Amino acid sequence: MALGKHKGVEAGVHTSDKHIQWLLGADGEVWVWVMGEGPGDKPYEEISEELIAERARLQAQREAEELWRQKEAEITKKFRDALANEKARILVEKWKVEMEDRKAAKVLEERIHEEFKRKEEEEKKRGEEQIRLQEEQRAKELYWTLKQAQLQSHPSEGEGREWEEQLRRSKAADEERRRRAQRARDEYQRHSLRAIQKGTVAGLSSRFRELGQSHEQEARLYHHLLGPGPPSPLAVPGRTWERPLCPVSREVIVCWFKKEQLPRRAGFERSTKAIAPWFHGIISREDAEDLLENMTEGAFLVRVSEKIWGYTLSYRLQKGFKHFLVDASGDFYSFLGVDTNRHATLTDLIDFHKEEIITVSGGELLQEPCGQRDSPPDYHLLFE
Repeated sequence: MALGKHKGVEAGVHTSDKHIQWLLGADGEVWVWVMGEGPGDKPYEEISEELIAERARLQAQREAEELWRQKEAEITKKFRDALANEKARILVEKWKVEMEDRKAAKVLEERIHEEFKRKEEEEKKRGEEQIRLQEEQRAKELYWTLKQAQLQSHPSEGEGREWEEQLRRSKAADEERRRRAQRARDEYQRHSLRAIQKGTVAGLSSRFRELGQSHEQEARLYHHLLGPGPPSPLAVPGRTWERPLCPVSREVIVCWFKKEQLPRRAGFERSTKAIAPWFHGIISREDAEDLLENMTEGAFLVRVSEKIWGYTLSYRLQKGFKHFLVDASGDFYSFLGVDTNRHATLTDLIDFHKEEIITVSGGELLQEPCGQRDSPPDYHLLFE
């Protein structure tokens, strides 16, 4: 803002003791400062250029951040799905090998996991570089667009204030998005820590075998957990039992359950001798859906599978049903293809997913167990 030159020493009418004293220059004239003409002042055109460049850069940065979030989510999902599929394939192969090959399969699984992790990091780096180049190109495009708009319509003082207010709001919105992203990362780390804490017990059974514990020592451990009293004849798995590659009949499945699952307290509630309300015997998919038909979303049951050495978790959706396979062929329980967490017992798996969803896309959370409807219960052959 330029100040007009005024001659004289005083101005205004004396209505009180207050008056104005003008500063005079060496020539005796009123001293005046004009913006842009003083030493070190930037010309208006240079200030305008800097503002346009900054606007273009900020907008390109916001667009690049959004593109990177989408790119990173796509990369993470791609490798998570690929790793889940690869683990499912490995589990299928593990059914076909003998017990001595399990350690080799585990080493292979870890090596594949490391390879997928390395490839994921490489693709993320390439994605970051691609987004950075797009950001630079976009900044140039926006700069020329804004420059042309400025040349076509010179902004008024009111428009300048409006733009400054928009810039302020934009910066505030960016800061809020950063805070939300940080909270999301903290929440993800918290859930991951809980998952790790809950999943650490999954390797206890395999640790017993690595330390050379015999079946009799494991039986004494199970007896200690079940409480005092004479040990059950099923507490020690039969040494002559050889599991077929896959279930071939209901009789074989019943034998497998009694020989391998009863000692691991599959189907029992935690620390009690009561059978869990969600546990069912060898029932079909149709029977499971019939039991869940009149229940609300989140209801579930666990039935002994006729397809794999394990179980099927049947889940009630708002409209329809989902069925998840639970692998029990090794020393742990885990979902096939949808969840990498391993659990020491079947009850651990169920309790874990009462608090943690099964899949990100479906958001399945176990809420209400579906109990027995008929008498005797459909699992009576397993416990005879």
